[in-house]
Amino acid sequence: MKANMQGINTEVVHMLDNKHLHISAAESCTGGLFVALITDVPGAADVLNESFVTYANSAKEKHLGVKHETLETVGAVSRETAYEMATGLHERTGADVCVGITGIAGPTGGTPEKPVGLVYAGIYINGNTEVIEMHHEGDREDVREKTCYEVFKYIREHI
Repeated sequence: MKANMQGINTEVVHMLDNKHLHISAAESCTGGLFVALITDVPGAADVLNESFVTYANSAKEKHLGVKHETLETVGAVSRETAYEMATGLHERTGADVCVGITGIAGPTGGTPEKPVGLVYAGIYINGNTEVIEMHHEGDREDVREKTCYEVFKYIREHI
């Protein structure tokens, strides 16, 4: 990994464990990296039960209940899709913290309206879902790592 996670993944896993909270993630552009960073921490099994990599739109619909209409009208990379990913994940897993990440990691796939580095993360905590919008510079690996760091940071500040 190029980016320094600074142990934030370990800190969040320990915080979740201390509060007896469970986490699930639905990842698109991060491709499982967020969950891999959780499972890098010894004891992660106490906080992580299940997660999904929903790269295709059909997987977002099938496994998370993202509305076809949402994907057709605003697209997979949108605030609305991230919100539906997080809330749909909570409905399916019952986890206390649910993360839905969607974006454009690059190097291709960007448009003037949705450039490479644009990422949305829906984060469900304590019955409330917020969506954070991120704009990252760098290559594909940078975008994925920076996204994970920002999501861990948000969770750390809100649990």
